[in-house]
This record gives sequence, C-alpha cells and structure tokens, in this order.
Amino acid sequence: MATEVHAAEGATGYIIHHLTPLHVGEGFWTLHLDTLFFSAVLGGLFLWFFKIAADKATAGVPGLVQNFAEMLIEFVDNQVKDSFHGNSKLIAPLALTIFCWVFMWNFMDLFPVDIFPLVGSLMGIEYLRVVPSTDLNATFAMSISVFCLIIFYSIKIKGPWGFAKELMFQPFGPWLLPFNLLLKLVEEIAKPISLALRLFGNLYAGELIFILIALLPWYLQPVLSFPWAIFHILIITLQAFIFMVLTIVYLSMAHEDH
Repeated sequence: MATEVHAAEGATGYIIHHLTPLHVGEGFWTLHLDTLFFSAVLGGLFLWFFKIAADKATAGVPGLVQNFAEMLIEFVDNQVKDSFHGNSKLIAPLALTIFCWVFMWNFMDLFPVDIFPLVGSLMGIEYLRVVPSTDLNATFAMSISVFCLIIFYSIKIKGPWGFAKELMFQPFGPWLLPFNLLLKLVEEIAKPISLALRLFGNLYAGELIFILIALLPWYLQPVLSFPWAIFHILIITLQAFIFMVLTIVYLSMAHEDH
C-alpha cells in the first residue's frame, strides 16, 4: 500500500497523512477522536485482563494469565517499595495502571503503519493515527493528571502553609524568597512538561522511522523494519518504565514533610 500511496501523493503527502489525527472541533476545543478511541480500547483491555486474572486466581497451581499478572504486580510493587517512602494505598495501583497503559499505547507502534489506516479508509475514515503516545495531547493529559496528584498530596501531607513555605523558603531561606519561588515554580512546572515531552518525542520519532521505512521498496522494508521493531520493543518498555518510576518519585517527594 505504501508504494501505491507514495506514487499517488508523494513521500511528503504520505507522511503527513499518517501523522494527521482524526479530529473534530477547532483550536483549544479540538478533539482527537482516534487518540481517545484507542486509549479507551487499550484501557478497557487492561481492565479486562486483570479482571480475568483476578477471577481465575487460585492458591494452587497458577495458570499463565495469573503468572503474568502476578509478575507485573510484583515488578511494580518492588519499584514502589524502592522509590516511595510515604504511606498511600493509591501509589501502587496508579503505578501499575500507568506502566501497563503507557506500554500498551506504545505497543501500537509495532503494528505495520498501513494496516489500521487501510481498515479506516475502507470504513470511510480519512485519517487514523493509532499510537496515542505520538499525540502530544495524550502524553500531556497523562502528565498533567500526575501533576495534579503531586499538588494534591503536597498540600494534603504538608498542609497549605507547609506547602507554601516549601515554595517560598527553599532552598535558600526566607531572605531570597522571590528567587526561591521562581526556582520552585520552574521545578514543579518542569515535571509534567518533561514527562509529556520525553514520551511523545521518543514515540513520535519511532513512528516516523517506521513510516520512512514503509516508503522504501518492498524488498527492503523487512530488512530494516524487523531489526528496528526488535530494538523498538526495548524503547517502548523503557519509556513506560521511566514514566512510571518518575511518577512514583515525584509522588514520594510530595509525601515528604520537611
């Protein structure tokens, strides 16, 4: 399909077509329907898988689903124990959700780039972008949700005045209050921005490379796409892990009452 589209509209048009989301609305109120759809479907698969694992859980010989679910839970639990020093029943489930959901977002990048757009075109859908983490709106939505939790727990644990003192008096004391406030605001705002841009940048670049490979002659595509896909498995797992660990660390910092 890539060769036919390439001949019809050129490489630039092919790339733009694959990187254009299905959207409605204008400006701030634009909704990327494909991002919302695939995020919801993948989130539903995550819930369905763990529900199946919970329903089939047994104290006897566990099955494959239970083994895999327990492995994921133990992996995330170890990360929380190593990085989180507060006391909260939310952090471990949140970390598990973030790791699995972001990984599933990223995993969509391993499907051939023309499959889902072809299916969409047969259904009359002109544009279809299937990797939610290549959409800056999705990565920022996730990171801003984490940021809201950071602010919430900072105020809950330290109190409004304690949180205000942390913003105004650290790290250089009350005599440099404006400088302290500026540094702390930059530090706090940098957290959601870095979380969102790191995930978006890595996955956007990976998707773009797959699209460029699809523009090559058909006999060269497997030679390049297969090694890149193998390497990309490491990237998508690492990005999900980094997002999860940084979330745990940031929430641990919010629970620290100086």
